[in-house]
Amino acid sequence: MTALERAIARPDPVRDFGSRSPLHGLDRRSVGFVDVLAQSVAAVAPAAAATTVVLLVAGISPSATVLSILLAGVLSFLVARTITQFARRFAVAGSTYTYTARGLGAGAGLASGAAILVGYGAIAMFALFGGAYYLTFLLGEIFPGTSGPVVTAFVLLAEAGFVALVLVRGIRVSSRIALVVEVISVTLIVVMLIILLVQIGPIDPAVLVPAVGEWSPAAIAAGSVIALTAFVGFESSATLGVEARSPLRTVPRAIVWTVILSGGLYLVASVAQVAGFAAMGENLAESASPINELAAAYGMGGWAILADAGIAASFLACAIGSTTALTRVLFTMGRDGVLPRVAGRTHRRFGTPIGAIWLSLPVITIAPLLLTVAGIEIRDAMHVTIALGGVGYIVAYILVCVSAPVFLRRIGELTLSAAVVAGVSAIALTGALIAFLVVDAASGSLAIWIVLFVALVAGVIITMRIRDDRRSLDGIGAYDEPVASQVLGGVARDGRATDD
Repeated sequence: MTALERAIARPDPVRDFGSRSPLHGLDRRSVGFVDVLAQSVAAVAPAAAATTVVLLVAGISPSATVLSILLAGVLSFLVARTITQFARRFAVAGSTYTYTARGLGAGAGLASGAAILVGYGAIAMFALFGGAYYLTFLLGEIFPGTSGPVVTAFVLLAEAGFVALVLVRGIRVSSRIALVVEVISVTLIVVMLIILLVQIGPIDPAVLVPAVGEWSPAAIAAGSVIALTAFVGFESSATLGVEARSPLRTVPRAIVWTVILSGGLYLVASVAQVAGFAAMGENLAESASPINELAAAYGMGGWAILADAGIAASFLACAIGSTTALTRVLFTMGRDGVLPRVAGRTHRRFGTPIGAIWLSLPVITIAPLLLTVAGIEIRDAMHVTIALGGVGYIVAYILVCVSAPVFLRRIGELTLSAAVVAGVSAIALTGALIAFLVVDAASGSLAIWIVLFVALVAGVIITMRIRDDRRSLDGIGAYDEPVASQVLGGVARDGRATDD
């Protein structure tokens, strides 16, 4: 027997590992790169965003819609590169909450956690609204007269029930359903956009790039923030660090590729819609459904119905992806002791965060139902939820960008390029956020007041939580750790090598 064989057969005991991970209970190492990528893509919902967010951007920055989306894509890429600084070093389920806590401590971690929860939750509501909007639109086409708050409420309940079923069954089910839906939806949208661009013919660059004097920096900044909401959620694969195989490799790749693929689709979609409406001599910002109107104008009515079905399905995938990420952050907070212990419970059979699922689903279902029953127009509700969600995401991104250089310096791995990318991202995000809030307030929207109210409530809760028990919060930001049974010669601290 060689020395290597003896070492393997009778390894020296290693006692510095636990018998189970701090995030035990989830279905560890169960999904590969495709599933992890599907999670981020589902949360972004590129097929839905490509046809709805472009319209929202046009409403705020009509002369610089394409430029706003391009700037948002570049900024999202920089933020993605910063987030991967964490994702390459440890596996988490808490996304930016855990990353910020590890870099800046408990206070900033709680602020980031509150912001990303608002982001995931509000975008999940936005997605439910979007799915209901397009599904009721389709029902109205098939069964004329089928519309109104009652029908919308019924569709919302059906969507929420489906989301709940998928979430409970596990990440492999949810990610693969989302992947199939998005592949079909994106394929339909891309084919339709290409046909539209061919029929539109040569495009005047002046239509896409505004001339000097036709735009204002504030409008482009506000438009870029709205465009940024088309990308938010790209980091949600970071909530699958426990469940992913080779998470230090697959999660960073999924984050970056989600931004690249989504950005390419958004640019094509924005060019087609801006150029198409310009050729028709109509205002894109005043359209109720740009894709439908373009399809009708260019003799593609049949494609419009297929596109509507694909967009509705993409919204549903977004609701699944956003809620999946939401429950993982709640789960981590439950394990950290920030939230009640029930939030950290997992399903014994499916390995899903069942406690967090039952805590979150009623909120993201009841709020849209109340708005619908109150008679709020669904597009107005979508504007409020996407504004609230976008602000939540951006605040979380700012905090994680500030946190990254601090964290890297602490572990002795800070580089100039990493510091510059993180710093530029934080400054650009802050400036764009301020510009958006100013422009949105000037437009008379209620979204700004809802954002401020939510921020005030979150600030009060965080302050009280820190004041009541600061010591117990010092160690928040749990991440997945190797267990004794995974290490050659591993012996748990209690003397047992136990599987997680």
